[in-house]
Amino acid sequence: MKWTGSNGGGDFEPAPAGTHIARCIRLIDLGTQTGEYEGRVTVRRQVLITWELSQELMTTGDHAGQPFTVNKFYTQSLHEKATLRHDLEAWRGRAFTDEELAGFDARNILGAPCLISVVHTDKGKAKVQSVMALPKGTNPPKQVNESILFSLEPEEYDAAVFDGLSDYWKAMIQTTPEFAALGRPQAKVSTPTTAAADDEAFDDDSIPF
Repeated sequence: MKWTGSNGGGDFEPAPAGTHIARCIRLIDLGTQTGEYEGRVTVRRQVLITWELSQELMTTGDHAGQPFTVNKFYTQSLHEKATLRHDLEAWRGRAFTDEELAGFDARNILGAPCLISVVHTDKGKAKVQSVMALPKGTNPPKQVNESILFSLEPEEYDAAVFDGLSDYWKAMIQTTPEFAALGRPQAKVSTPTTAAADDEAFDDDSIPF
């Protein structure tokens, strides 16, 4: 997936506010979404990034004892003013060169560790406020949940991955022109995504993007 954020829906225990060590576990192409902002219709190709907070465990409900997860929606753009580019550069701890931007492959963020700042909205929902690089020498905890990549690009689409998404995300994706253009192709075998080795000390050079 090349570019030029729980599994969605429901009432869940919000992730605690504060700064947390996190790993990216999901990258979901949401296609072109139509919305409204300040009274104007917006049409944007969007992506969801999900992080796992493996040191912070839920305490209630069916998922008690499992790590909290937090999501953030982005417009799929690496323009210099795009939020996605800002967060990716803060995550890797340095700006992209023109050459790196031209060859950037989004799947490389899966399994990559970082720090994220979580705040609570007025409605009590957890929101990712910022993404930052891990300090040198930090040893991030191992990844608990599997990595999931979903793309609407014809050469990358995997029907089996789509079927495994929650009804919330599937309903959102099914409204898009990208999904309609696929003609619901048959599933293909995906290449597993492997997280970084858990017993290695983290340093700036280990970020894979």
